[in-house]
Amino acid sequence: MARDLIKIKGVSNGFQLMVDSSADLTQVQEELERKLAEHPEFFPEGTKFQLVVADLHKSVRQGLGSYLQSKGLDLADSTKKVSTGAVRPNTGHANADNAISQPNNGRNEGDCQQVMKVINRTVRNGEEITSQGSLMICGNVNPGAKLVAVGSIDVRGNCRGIVHAGAMGDYQAFVVADRLMPMQIRIANLIARSPDEPEVSQYAEKAYIKDGQIVIEPIER
Repeated sequence: MARDLIKIKGVSNGFQLMVDSSADLTQVQEELERKLAEHPEFFPEGTKFQLVVADLHKSVRQGLGSYLQSKGLDLADSTKKVSTGAVRPNTGHANADNAISQPNNGRNEGDCQQVMKVINRTVRNGEEITSQGSLMICGNVNPGAKLVAVGSIDVRGNCRGIVHAGAMGDYQAFVVADRLMPMQIRIANLIARSPDEPEVSQYAEKAYIKDGQIVIEPIER
């Protein structure tokens, strides 16, 4: 399975930018441009990025800074490496349609708080919900609805729409739903779809990447 050269992880004050230190500036810039163009709604002018790769070549650091500045975006530097693992959704209550910060209690030193967006209603046909971090839907996701998250997605109900977790290249992101029957499911750059006649499970289900493909397994809430 090909790995992305760049991973972008939503945090409370912007994004963490993790770059493959073996890549050259041209490769990194092309990959970053592709990711920014794929989901421009995540990156309005003034969005802040934190570079968290300690051993990145100086020329690549400078090139990334200049490129982001040309797009009206900011780049801060950090000398600490951080974990790129997905954040599991927090099940606490929150106000509808508000993005909230949830601490990751097991995070490494240097990590920032993760961002989770919680929607307390059904997502209807034609709606698109996006999150710069993880996303929780306390309701159903109807056919024709779309969910896109930089982190993981948790649906406390039936999920029949299109879901894309790990949208910026996080292969450890996952999708969980009480009934997972999406029209299409994406995790990072992998794509799968439910069978035409999916089996009815008595348990919630989790979709994640294993051995280079998306697998779905039953779980207990």
